[in-house]
Amino acid sequence: MLEMCVNQGAGLTSMGFQTVPRVMAMASHGNQQGELPLLWNLCTALVGFGYPVAVLDATTVETAKNPGLDQLLDDACWQDDAFEPLSWTVIPAAHGLQRLATQQSDVQVTLEPLGGLFQNFGVILIYAGADVLSRLLPGSSIEPLLTVSPVKMSAVTAYQALKHMLQNAQLRPTVANITSEQFSKSSMASQSSVKKLQDCAMTFLDYRLDSQPVQAIKQQDCRSDDMNRLALRLLENAMPIHRHHFVGSH
Repeated sequence: MLEMCVNQGAGLTSMGFQTVPRVMAMASHGNQQGELPLLWNLCTALVGFGYPVAVLDATTVETAKNPGLDQLLDDACWQDDAFEPLSWTVIPAAHGLQRLATQQSDVQVTLEPLGGLFQNFGVILIYAGADVLSRLLPGSSIEPLLTVSPVKMSAVTAYQALKHMLQNAQLRPTVANITSEQFSKSSMASQSSVKKLQDCAMTFLDYRLDSQPVQAIKQQDCRSDDMNRLALRLLENAMPIHRHHFVGSH
């Protein structure tokens, strides 16, 4: 589970060129040990490029004591005011994203409400399982980030997520291979996991899978070249969404 947090370290000096938020995604496949540090570092890199980030966390359920996207979709006051970003923030979104995912509509129309709620953010990053992403983003140009780490079973769960997104939504993930110069055994294990994933993708899905190595780094040192390249690649395939004008009842 992610905790609500705000990174105060980077300014918003270059956000003037942003007109509408862009949606990108990260697939959660039961390997948060590898996913969460990468998610934090990705958010920091995006903020460094001038994109304040709203993370919609589908692994956390909204409650009365911990409200999130579900409440925002219902509350006209929130819709009118929208958020004022402070670099990046995490919002519980399990129920809210499930609600949006049930709509039988074009991707742009499905995600339109997010454009109004998060109009002051540069990036809306959806962190969810492959099933939710497949129902939210079918056929879109978004390339969900899929991590592979040295953690046992990482290649297996990553393959399951890849298969689901490819076959059910024609989503082609960007695969990040988490490496570490400090721990050679860990890096070798990660490379082995990626090789297994690539072999399975080619054998069973007839799909050639490329991966991008990302150096495992500490939170405070997260402005790495690897992370910057990954952030730019995801931005290239992010989907802009325009503000939705809500017509609500009070």
